[in-house]
Amino acid sequence: MRGVAQTDQHTICGADRSLPNINTERRLQTLPSRPNTPCRHPGCAALVPYGTKYCEKHRPLHPEETRSAGSRGYGAAWNRARKRYLETHPLCVECMKHGRYVKATDVDHIKPHRGDSVLFWDQSNWQSLCHRHHSIKTRNEDHTPEYKY
Repeated sequence: MRGVAQTDQHTICGADRSLPNINTERRLQTLPSRPNTPCRHPGCAALVPYGTKYCEKHRPLHPEETRSAGSRGYGAAWNRARKRYLETHPLCVECMKHGRYVKATDVDHIKPHRGDSVLFWDQSNWQSLCHRHHSIKTRNEDHTPEYKY
């Protein structure tokens, strides 16, 4: 029935092209541009385009934002070490604090290494976490990073 009603409406209005296409009109409307956001470097009030974290002045101080995982040390050697560590430490440390036994999927650096290879490979700085807890910890560290000058 619906197709008939639409066909009747098309014939009443004339050719199909005379009907407004709402989807096309919506696509043609330009989306409002996103507002600029402040630079994430502590104490910097410069505004940067949406999706950019740092201003031109502070971008060189944060090279980890642009480098690939492999160039930051997370290559084949890390994958082997990570696998061995998870075999010997199979449960999430944070879940165990709450009395739950959840399989760990990620090896986390307790203190962020920020490119320091000694701290990166120091197993006393590693802990096993489930993906949920690793994501929460990483988000919190990225939101309030520590800077050393």
